Formats: sequence, C-alpha cells, structure tokens
Amino acid sequence: MGPCMAQVALQKKLNNMVIQRWQSVLLLIVAALMGSFTFLSLGQIQMPEESLNFTTLGFEIEGIPTDGAQSGFRAHTWIFFIVSLMSAIIPLINIFLFRNLRLQKTICLVEVLFILATVGVGCVYGYSLFSPYYVSWSSVIIMPLLAFLGDVMAYNRINSDLKLLSSADRLR
Repeated sequence: MGPCMAQVALQKKLNNMVIQRWQSVLLLIVAALMGSFTFLSLGQIQMPEESLNFTTLGFEIEGIPTDGAQSGFRAHTWIFFIVSLMSAIIPLINIFLFRNLRLQKTICLVEVLFILATVGVGCVYGYSLFSPYYVSWSSVIIMPLLAFLGDVMAYNRINSDLKLLSSADRLR
C-alpha cells in the first residue's frame, strides 16, 4: 500500500471516528445513572416517631398518615436536586458536542465537578441534617461513583481521539 493509499485509509478512519460511538455510549450511561440517582430513593432515616425517605428532593415522611399524623416533606433539599439534575443533563448535552473535541473534554471535566458536588451535598444532607438518627442507604448511592468512572473513561476516549486527529493533521 503506497503513501497515498495510507492517507486515504487514515482519512476514512478519521471520518468514521467523528461518530464517537464509545464516548456517546459512555456519556449516555453517565446520564442514565445520574438521572436514576436524581429520581430514586437514596435511603431511609429512622426516627422514633416516623421514618423519612431520603431523595434528592428532600426528606419525605413515609407511610399513610392516620389520626392526624404528618405527611409530605419534612425538609426540602433543592440544592441537592438541582446539582444532581445538572449532573444528569450535562452528559446529554456533551454527546452532541462531538464536532468540538476540546469543548467536549472541558464539559467532561465540568461533569466530574458536578458529580463530586452531588456526592458532597448528599453526604452533608444525609449525615448532618438528621445526625442523631440512623441512616440506611440504598444501593442507588453508588451510582455517582459509577457515573464518575464512566465520565473519566469518556474523557480518556475523547483525549485519544484528539491525539489521533492532531497526529493526522501533522501528516497533512
């Protein structure tokens, strides 16, 4: 295969790479994980008179109210909900930035910061708001860790594509 044929083969490979199959799949998984984390129950807090369900929206009193018992939310956690929701929306936006790899890398790093902020805010609310009571976490609590790993893997794939494109530009 001559040098001209090698350049044509490399150009075909680069044209197929624009699709970014694995980065898109990883970012979609990150969005699904953080979306599930945003809307599912994160755990329960056992108090002497009631049990609270912990979600990103707040602490909701569990059970059906009887004999004048309270119902609804005991405390709202809007900041936690917004940070968690943003960490689910950002990867979806990032999927469509495939033509600008540098911006896509930056958005991946911003997503990492949002995931870390979600974990930090969740720990603060889960442990300090009702500190004297027992908190039992659900398995949903590991979703930000999995999303973090998926986001780092997507970042690495984007970075390798950027290196491949810069090496192809040097050949031209």
